Amino acid sequence: MKFDPIDPGDAARSVPRIPLNHEGPVFREPWEAQAFALAVALHRQGLFTWPEWAATLAEEIRRAQAAGDPDTGETYYLHWLAALERLVANKGIANAETQTSYRDAWHRAAHRTPHGRPIELSPEDFTGNGAQTSATPATRGT
Repeated sequence: MKFDPIDPGDAARSVPRIPLNHEGPVFREPWEAQAFALAVALHRQGLFTWPEWAATLAEEIRRAQAAGDPDTGETYYLHWLAALERLVANKGIANAETQTSYRDAWHRAAHRTPHGRPIELSPEDFTGNGAQTSATPATRGT
C-alpha cells in the first residue's frame, strides 16, 4: 500500500505520536482538528513536503520537551501549531510579527463576540493601543 499524505489517516500515521484510534486522528477540541486540516491543506497547496512537516513537528516536540513539557499528550496540538507557525514564517508567508498581530486580533475579536456566535475579525481588532499595525488588513473600496 502506498503512503498518501493527502489522506488524513495516512498523514496522521506518518507524524510523531499523533493521537489515533481505529478510525484515524483523535481530537479533544475543535481547534485541534482545524490545525490538522490546515496542515493537510497547506501541504496540498505545496507549501511544504510531508517529510518536511514531520521533521518540523518532531523538532517542535523536542524543543518543548527540552523546555520541560511533560509530554502527556495534552500539548500535542500546541506543538502542531508551533510547527505550522514556524513553516509559515520560514516560507515567507507570514513572519512572526504578523502572526502575533493576527493572534492578538483574534483574541480581541473572541472577547467581544457573544458566546455561540461566529468570531469575525474587523480592522478595529488590529488596533492595540490605538495604533494600526502593519498587519492590518486593507479595507476594500466600494
